[in-house]
Amino acid sequence: MVRTILMSSILVLSLVALVVAGDSQAPADKVPLKTEIPEEVLAGTPPDVLALLFPGLEKLVEGKRPDFLVPKGTVNLALHKKVTSSETDPLIGELTFVTDGKKGGDEDSYVELSPKLQWIQIDLGKPCDIYAIYLWHYFSEARSYHDVIVQVADDASFKKNRKTVYSNDQDNSVGLGIGKRRPYIETYRGRLIDAKGVRARFVRLYSCGNTANDMNHYVEVEVFGKPAS
Repeated sequence: MVRTILMSSILVLSLVALVVAGDSQAPADKVPLKTEIPEEVLAGTPPDVLALLFPGLEKLVEGKRPDFLVPKGTVNLALHKKVTSSETDPLIGELTFVTDGKKGGDEDSYVELSPKLQWIQIDLGKPCDIYAIYLWHYFSEARSYHDVIVQVADDASFKKNRKTVYSNDQDNSVGLGIGKRRPYIETYRGRLIDAKGVRARFVRLYSCGNTANDMNHYVEVEVFGKPAS
């Protein structure tokens, strides 16, 4: 009886040791995603007040964001790539601002599009395996953008192999399907989207105004991945 209990205890301790060892080591072929987070700039409604005004928004997460692992060699494929839009002549800024690598809160860092539903589109130049998308809307004043949708496709007209990788359009008002995510509050930390290694050449991002006004704004979009082999 004593011998049976002892053997069982040893087996349990061995299993625990294996689990702990497995949890403490990241996969050898993956590394934490690295990007530059801009400084916080707030000139209007703070995030906690906005959360009270709109209780349906996603809860703000405090503290350090957990590491997001990506394959070694992953880079920002969108940097300085061509950007097009549903609006060829932005109200403020230039479409090139979206992929220029600048993430400040001043007027030289963001582009403003007209009210209601608008989109921007990034041509990666060739098919790529996309692991993550980092998105910054205007964040100098806490707000939430409506119907944020991110899709990828093989062609510029979004007819070939179109896939949705993120959507918080919970009532399908845009007509691209019901989104499973809740609207969120914009902050300097941006929005990190898991693209799960989807293969595509074009990335399109939608929005339909925000809680402060009907305009649409983009500071920066980063697309992390590798050219398809």
